[in-house]
Amino acid sequence: MRAFFHPEQHLHDPKQFMRVGRIADPTDLPSRTEALIGALARKGITPETPQDFGTAPALTIHKAHYLDFLATAYERWVKLPNAGPEVLPNVSPYWNGSPDRDGRPPCRTSHMVAEAGYYLGDLAVPIGPHTWRSVLRSTHTATAAADAVIGGERFAYALCRPSGHHSRTDRATGFCYLNNSAIAAQRLRSRFGKVAILDVDAHHGDGTQEIFYRRSDVLTVSVHADPQIYYPFYIGYADERGSGEGEGFNLNLPLEAGSGDKAFQAAVARGLEAVADFGAEALVIALGYDSHQADPLSVLSVTTEGFAGIGRLVAAAGLPTVVVQEGGYQVSVIGDCLEQFLSGLAG
Repeated sequence: MRAFFHPEQHLHDPKQFMRVGRIADPTDLPSRTEALIGALARKGITPETPQDFGTAPALTIHKAHYLDFLATAYERWVKLPNAGPEVLPNVSPYWNGSPDRDGRPPCRTSHMVAEAGYYLGDLAVPIGPHTWRSVLRSTHTATAAADAVIGGERFAYALCRPSGHHSRTDRATGFCYLNNSAIAAQRLRSRFGKVAILDVDAHHGDGTQEIFYRRSDVLTVSVHADPQIYYPFYIGYADERGSGEGEGFNLNLPLEAGSGDKAFQAAVARGLEAVADFGAEALVIALGYDSHQADPLSVLSVTTEGFAGIGRLVAAAGLPTVVVQEGGYQVSVIGDCLEQFLSGLAG
């Protein structure tokens, strides 16, 4: 199995985020990647450094005006009077989020504070001096893994950080700036007629769902904690099935709080049945560990060993598969979770 990671993904080092009305210590720490690289080493896997693809892969999913904002935001921000240490929004525009729209036009004003509110959807996506470099390199990692599968690998792992599955075409939320899983899926479409994305992060893959919601060539499936009680709250319900040509090509499988290995794996199995019924020729797994019972953000109770069962189910699907790293914030356990998943994947 080949794996990919760029050292510049370590550089993104957020200092704060808002949690239940309090500025909290960050959970998306650079040490997350160190733990996952250690797990790869224990499996005899050395991650390869992806080539520089520039912005081309990201532009297959994201708006150019949004990428321009991410690339220049920090330098513009620090020039503002009384600016804080990171870019964070303090205004938010109204937009109805209708799935029949292609997306928003550029922000009508170029004022930095206005653009921060327009492009950053919550207080969990601070932009610091190195965020853009890490975000862009994360897309290169996903692209390289997709190219490996296009080239004949059965499995390839993209150690993406920052994560991506909450990111829309033109908005960052929930620690996510560019949607690595969507970029990988779109890359796979250059070789495979039908691609499925199965998101097994504890949070609903809301950005991924919205990106493909009107398409019939990419099936999106998400297993996640019930959004009635868990972020992202406004999206991720079972009645969301797609729109227009995409009707029937989105499946959400929300789980009750406290769900453990048995319930989670049963939902994954159901999701893979939908992937098979769709006739997918390739698969993207958006892999998070924040469903683990020890995760600081978790409301689920999946064990470390439970990830081996998820890996076995994915392997049994028999599809060329790109595994894209998403969340998981208990650094002491995420390496073991990845190791278990890879053991299950290997049979």
